Amino acid sequence: CPYLDTINKSVLDFDFEKLCSISLSHINVYACLVCGKYFQGRGLKSHAYIHSVQFSHHVFLNLHTLKFYCLPDNYEIIDSSLEDITYVLKPTFTAQQITNLDKQAKLSRAYDGTTYLPGIVGLNNIKANDYANAVLQALSNVPPLRNYFLEEENYKSIQRPPGDIMFLLVQRFGELMRKLWNPRNFKAHVSPHEMLQAVVLCSKKNFQITKQGDGVDFLSWFLNALHSALGGTKKKKKTIVTDVFQGSMRIFTKKLPHPDLPAEEKAQLLQNTEYQEMMVESTFMYLTLDLPTAPLYKDEKEQLIIPQVPLFSILAKFNGATEKEYKTYKENFLKRFQLTKLPPYLIFCIKRFTKNNFFVEKNPTIVNFPITNVDLREYLSEEVQAAHTNTTYDLIANIVHDGKPSEGSYRIHVLHHGTGKWYELQDLQVTDILPQMITLSEAYIQIWKRREEDETNQQGA
Repeated sequence: CPYLDTINKSVLDFDFEKLCSISLSHINVYACLVCGKYFQGRGLKSHAYIHSVQFSHHVFLNLHTLKFYCLPDNYEIIDSSLEDITYVLKPTFTAQQITNLDKQAKLSRAYDGTTYLPGIVGLNNIKANDYANAVLQALSNVPPLRNYFLEEENYKSIQRPPGDIMFLLVQRFGELMRKLWNPRNFKAHVSPHEMLQAVVLCSKKNFQITKQGDGVDFLSWFLNALHSALGGTKKKKKTIVTDVFQGSMRIFTKKLPHPDLPAEEKAQLLQNTEYQEMMVESTFMYLTLDLPTAPLYKDEKEQLIIPQVPLFSILAKFNGATEKEYKTYKENFLKRFQLTKLPPYLIFCIKRFTKNNFFVEKNPTIVNFPITNVDLREYLSEEVQAAHTNTTYDLIANIVHDGKPSEGSYRIHVLHHGTGKWYELQDLQVTDILPQMITLSEAYIQIWKRREEDETNQQGA
């Protein structure tokens, strides 16, 4: 084909929805490789055909079949030099490449000359979707979850009921994972356009691109939606999501008599079975850590003191002894929690926001946490401690919320497993960061990875 040199790789962008730019149809869409726009069809009088005659742009790619055509002459182009374009549109990974992802520290060079580390690339903030971007970035750095979605074969054959749109989330998340980890991308950032459109559609507009949302709400909804779209159920059927993140705990609940009652009546009520402690086993995808209330007073320099709290003191909620009071509209309860199973990847959500009748308040308390070597053995009940050989966790992702509660912005710190370095990502910006700087931020969501050194000895035995 004499027109191959007219292809302009710098304008090619396959991150957007595959729609014809004129008819807005999804069917039979071609990308013009000279100007990067999408058009429908290639027969006479089709939008792609008219575009090729009008502007003398001749090389088109069918976005569905990945075949190249020359218009208006309408013949297929078969040329191995075009393989890099189809790879950007649909990156694929071999099992060998996936195993090596966490071992390599090689920088990739994008078509425009910028270098990037696959997996550590910025996500475009379309308007106010950085809350979703930060969560998607964090999940893309959880190796078993990422590896599952990098290979489409893993979830291609899952049967869904007809008309079920939730599977769109799985497909789009897989596509996004493959784009984020693509070592041969044309640009050093990715636009999560199609992923977010699937989120808006599947969450029935609870999560928007144009309105700032809450990272924890999104994470909770997204993990549960992925789990059920992959065919998982509450109890029986497991999926990759529960394999990676699900732990279990016991919740002890004790009802309290009304505080205004006289002492004798209280004592009498406490004898009733209704007021005895009850225990339920429950699973969790993440643990919510409560912060102590921030002080209201200012110091002598008229500055509000930013309080600090060690991670272990807010983890005490799960030691099985600490009781916490929960008030509902009618009744009061005392609850205590004890962990019975720790997942391979543990998510902490630090409760920074409290809603009251009038507005949302943010607690600025800084949590002091070590980045490696957090041992959670003491939070497990005694009889299961022996079954857990490893209870030591290292931080791999840390999502930070800056600014006011309802507005504010999100950024994320991630550990690149290949280089062992930490990076800070905020929208399209990627910078490296010293690990000791991470603990100074207002951490909101954290993902911790369990150490697996002892596993080899165990298997040997």
